[in-house]
Amino acid sequence: MRFAVLSDIHSNVYALAAVLEDCRRRQVETMFNLGDILYGPIAPRATYDLLQEHEFVTVSGNQDRQLHAATEAELAANPTIPFALEDLGAEPVDWLKTLPFDWRLDDELYLCHGAPTDDQVYLLEDVSSGRPVIRPELEIAERLGGTTANIVLCGHSHLPHAVGLATGQLVVNPGSVGLPAYADDDPCRHAMQTFSPHASYVVIEKSATGCCVQHLRVPYDHERAAAEAERYGREDWALSLRTGRA
Repeated sequence: MRFAVLSDIHSNVYALAAVLEDCRRRQVETMFNLGDILYGPIAPRATYDLLQEHEFVTVSGNQDRQLHAATEAELAANPTIPFALEDLGAEPVDWLKTLPFDWRLDDELYLCHGAPTDDQVYLLEDVSSGRPVIRPELEIAERLGGTTANIVLCGHSHLPHAVGLATGQLVVNPGSVGLPAYADDDPCRHAMQTFSPHASYVVIEKSATGCCVQHLRVPYDHERAAAEAERYGREDWALSLRTGRA
């Protein structure tokens, strides 16, 4: 059992292309996508078109929902949403509507974007101090909401982690393919930073002796992605794409 896990592409087709090429070079054919795919000021439609050339098991992220269910207030307050919707057209938005909240393979594997009960919750990180800290195991178990799969895959925080639990479960966040840092005010002011412009993903190989988890950082033309973000007025994204800092 060997597979790649991607998350939080955020319209960054340049990073996605580099990760897919790395998967090809490593001869990884089974791939999972944990959501937040097309929202962003880079290349939403090109990202969708590239994804359609490959087979993924895909779940929805909170900002996938934000695109296909945007309110008038959200459209007025966030110019990235109308930009993405105009660039995408109808077909990709309809595709986003079909994505499931989560996915499971018996007791072996479980996929979600944030946490099993809420796609806007960080499963592993506590950000109450303004910077991410791995939660105590009891808090992680509470946020798992009774999920018993041996391997739990989650995204949302953009930070790569592999956390083992006393239950024998392994919780893996592959980090972000397309956005290595950001700042947010929800649930409090905090910053998620990898301090590198690289695209992040993970390859997991399960054998009789356990799981080998490879966190991979892939170089790509991040300057091109940053220039696209600047072109559409997102200097904050451009900084993150160039530096991995928010």
